[in-house]
Amino acid sequence: MGSSLQEERRQRLLVRTTEPEGLAEYTGDGSVDFRGYPILKHNTGNWRACSLILGTEVCERLAYYGISKSLVTYLSKRLHEGNVSAARNFTTWQGTCYLTPLIGATLADSYWGKYRTIAVFSAIYFLVVVAAIHKRKADLPVESSLLYELDGKTSAIEGSRKLEHSSEFSFLDKAAVILWDECDGSPNPWRLYTVTQVEELKILMRMFPIWATGIVFFTVCAQNSSMFIEQGMALDNQIGSFKIPPATLSSLDVISIVVWVPIYERFVVPVARRFTGNERGFSELQRIGVGLFVSTTAVAVAALVEIKRLQIASAEDLIHQKVPVPMSILWQAPQYLLVGVGEVFTSIGQAEFFYNQSPDAMRSLCSAFALVTVSLGSYLSSFILALVSYFTTRNGQLGWIPDNLNEGHLDRFFWLISGLSSLNLLVFIYYAQQYKCKRASVV
Repeated sequence: MGSSLQEERRQRLLVRTTEPEGLAEYTGDGSVDFRGYPILKHNTGNWRACSLILGTEVCERLAYYGISKSLVTYLSKRLHEGNVSAARNFTTWQGTCYLTPLIGATLADSYWGKYRTIAVFSAIYFLVVVAAIHKRKADLPVESSLLYELDGKTSAIEGSRKLEHSSEFSFLDKAAVILWDECDGSPNPWRLYTVTQVEELKILMRMFPIWATGIVFFTVCAQNSSMFIEQGMALDNQIGSFKIPPATLSSLDVISIVVWVPIYERFVVPVARRFTGNERGFSELQRIGVGLFVSTTAVAVAALVEIKRLQIASAEDLIHQKVPVPMSILWQAPQYLLVGVGEVFTSIGQAEFFYNQSPDAMRSLCSAFALVTVSLGSYLSSFILALVSYFTTRNGQLGWIPDNLNEGHLDRFFWLISGLSSLNLLVFIYYAQQYKCKRASVV
C-alpha cells in the first residue's frame, strides 16, 4: 500500500516536471494535500474551501465572544468579585487567549506550511547581530554593492525575495562585509550573511515601534468588554418593556464594524484617493493612525458619560447606594460605536501592514505577532487596573473604582487611558513618519 502511494506521488511529480501542458492542472504554488501530493486546481480552493473556513471561524468566534462578553458579569454577579478584580481577571484571560496564536503560527510555518525554516531563521537573525559584533572593527565599503550577496535572483532564504540595501542600522551591514580570509572557498554561514538576511533583521527592527503602539490601542479595546460593561451595570438598562443586559451593548462594536467596512470601501476610499493619490485611499500606516485617534476619542467619550452619570447620582442622592442611576444605558452607544470604527481602521491596517512589510518567509509569524498586541494590550489593562487600585486606595480611601461605582471616579480611569492613548498616538506619528517601506526584488 505504501509503495503504491509513493509511486502515485512520484508520477504526479513527474507530470509536473516533464509535461508543461500538465503543469496548468496543478496549483503551482507548492501547495500539497494531506498526503503530500501536488494539488489539482479543480480539487481545491473556491467556495468549498471558504465554507469550511467560514464555518470554523463562526464556531470559534461564537465560543470566544459567548464567554468574553459575559465573563465580567459572571465574575461580579455570580462569583461576587469586586469591580477591579473582575476587570483584571477578564483582561488577563483575554490576553492569554491572544497569546496562543504564536504557538499555532510557529507550528504552521515551521512544520505544516511552506516555510519550514522559519523557526530556525528567526534565531539566525539574531546570530545577523553576532556576526556584526564580531566584525565591529571592520570598515564598511563605500559602495553597498561590495557587501556580500548571492548572484542572480535566488535568495539565501528559502521562500524570500532579495531585498535592496538600506542605509538604516548601518552597523548591521558589517555582518555582510567580506573579510580577506572569506574571499576564498565557501563562506562561513555563521560569520558572513547576505544583504537580504541583514535587511530582514532591519525590517523587524523598523516594524517594532509600529508594533508596540498597537499594545495601547488594544488596551482601549479591552475596556469594551471590561470597564465599559461595569459602567453599563451602573446605568438604567430599562428600555420600554425590555431590559438590556449591559454585555449585549458591546454588539454595537460588531455592528459598527459591519456597517463601516462597506462605507469605508464605497465612500471613504474614493474621497481619500483624491487627496492622497494612494490607490487604496490611505496607506496602512495612515489607517492605523486614524484608528488610534478614533479609539482615543472613544475612551474620552466614556469619561464624559461617566461624569454625567456621577452628576446624576449626586443630584439624586445615590452616591452611597449601590444602585443604577436613572440614566439610560444607551448613552454608552457612541463609545462602543467609536471603538468599532477604530478597529476598522487600525486592525485591518495593522494586518495589511504586518503582512506586506514583513519578510516574505515570516509573514505568518509576523501576523501572529500582530495578534500578540491584543494579548499585551489586555495584560497592560490588567496592570493599569492593579496600579490604579493600589495607588488610589491607600490611607483607607475608596479609590477610583470601588465596588459601588457611585462612590468612585471611573471617569478618572478613563481619562488616564485616554491620556496614555494620546501619548501613544504621538509616538506612532513620529515613527510612522520615519518608517521606510521594504524594497524587494521582482521575481
